[in-house]
Amino acid sequence: MAYERSESSPASGVDTTALALKILVAGGFGVGKTTLVGAVSEIRPLRTEEQLSRAGESVDDTGGVAQKTTTTVAMDFGRITIRSGLSLYLFGTPGQDRFWFLWDELSQGALGAVVLADTRRLEDCFPAVDYFEHRKIPFVVAVNCFAGARAYGAHDVSRALDLDRGTPVVLCDARDRDSGKEVLIRLVEHAGRMHTARLLDSVG
Repeated sequence: MAYERSESSPASGVDTTALALKILVAGGFGVGKTTLVGAVSEIRPLRTEEQLSRAGESVDDTGGVAQKTTTTVAMDFGRITIRSGLSLYLFGTPGQDRFWFLWDELSQGALGAVVLADTRRLEDCFPAVDYFEHRKIPFVVAVNCFAGARAYGAHDVSRALDLDRGTPVVLCDARDRDSGKEVLIRLVEHAGRMHTARLLDSVG
């Protein structure tokens, strides 16, 4: 979804339009979605985190992320300006199965998505990959490089996830603003190419 905000200068009489694009940040439980949104957002991010409870022990798999004590129960929201006139609105999705009913609402009008992956729990991002592939929503896979995790190249991750040809895989540190910003730029570029190709197909 593209949001347009018009701004005019009384002195110059020039009307400029700022464009804001909707981006989803998805992936498995504890993969770093809230961290990524918080790292890149230029505003104080909206977070809907709650403490993990005993009631959720049977459904929240904390294997590999035993230090995690909170979970997103609705969404995270942040904003980042890529360049003059272009901003991204970031919506972090909840990772657990029981919150997936929110994904359809959040994905309405989205330009594309970032699927965060943890090589220690790579299978956790399969549902997100399937979701965006089936709905033909452009996405990139961003491998969050956790300390102590075995390093894999982008090609290895792409093969393991059986990604469609051309789906970008990038390595990142979700805690680092510049790293996160590079992921978002790659997504915008990829989504732009896909939308242009679809437009050409439709008129061809």
